[in-house]
Amino acid sequence: MTNWLTKRLVKAALTVWGVVTLTFALSHLMPGGPAQHIQAQLVSREGGSIDPERLNQLMERYTNVQPDKPVWQQYIDYVTAVLQGDLGESIIRNEPVVGIIADALPWTIFVMGVSLILTFVIGISLGAVMAYYEGTRFDFVTSTIGTVLNSTPFYLLGLLLLFVFAYQLNFLPTGGNMNPRTDPGLNYPFIRGVLVHATLPVLSMVLTEAGGWALSMRGNSISILGNDYLRVARLRGLSDRRIAFTYIGRNAILPLYTNFMIAIGFVIGGSVILEQVFTYEGIGYYMVDAVQANDHPLVMGTFLVLTLAVVFGLLFADLTYGKLDPRIAAGGDSDEEY
Repeated sequence: MTNWLTKRLVKAALTVWGVVTLTFALSHLMPGGPAQHIQAQLVSREGGSIDPERLNQLMERYTNVQPDKPVWQQYIDYVTAVLQGDLGESIIRNEPVVGIIADALPWTIFVMGVSLILTFVIGISLGAVMAYYEGTRFDFVTSTIGTVLNSTPFYLLGLLLLFVFAYQLNFLPTGGNMNPRTDPGLNYPFIRGVLVHATLPVLSMVLTEAGGWALSMRGNSISILGNDYLRVARLRGLSDRRIAFTYIGRNAILPLYTNFMIAIGFVIGGSVILEQVFTYEGIGYYMVDAVQANDHPLVMGTFLVLTLAVVFGLLFADLTYGKLDPRIAAGGDSDEEY
């Protein structure tokens, strides 16, 4: 168990180091490098020319590296700053990148987290029922609808929902993440506004993604139903409820669990498009805004956070999978059924 855990932690640490290194490399591989982008922004904002010495000072302020130093020393300065939680300063907003991300990330985690949890719960529940009624009209209809919706990009359905419920019926807001006329806090008007503004983004994700989870759960459950260990369980006199939850449900969900944890990381990255469609001011919204404005420090900071979300999602999946399937932590084969 200790060796298994150590390997996972070392692998995660190396991956994080690789992500930080990749972010630094990308910032220097951009045409003109960060200095040219920062200079262009300052010239357009202040006019005239920028003194080279002042440009170097601003580069250090915005990106935490001094451009007149060797690349290897810039790399060390950058990694040191990242480890200290300093991602530089936004050129356009004149705010620390960490502060912008700290304000935006909770909104992304909320709307995408609720979407993913609802999608997973609805999907596996529906998939189990579909497997139980395999071959019936219910199975055919739900499988067809699930396939069609799962093949539909969530942003297309989101645009349709936005057009119908926001612009045509005026039933839901057209964008934003809260009612601007309410005071943030644990009060009913604010909470209601947050839930109302999150309705369409969550609905577009759930409707398009739940079908995929349902079809996967259906396939896993059907493949397990014919296994010998289920017949042995029935011969032992175990109840149908215990067989359904302990033997069928647990083994059918296990392969989906890793996909669920991976989705936690990738779903935050998927917020980039969703937040643009609904003008939802999360981390994805600010990333696109920074790209359009050539705000180099904010682009690199949001990219780093989105990438690390995937890494930590995978690590969490590794660390918790052994709790669900003890064979993994013991070094066994996950393909063996209980």
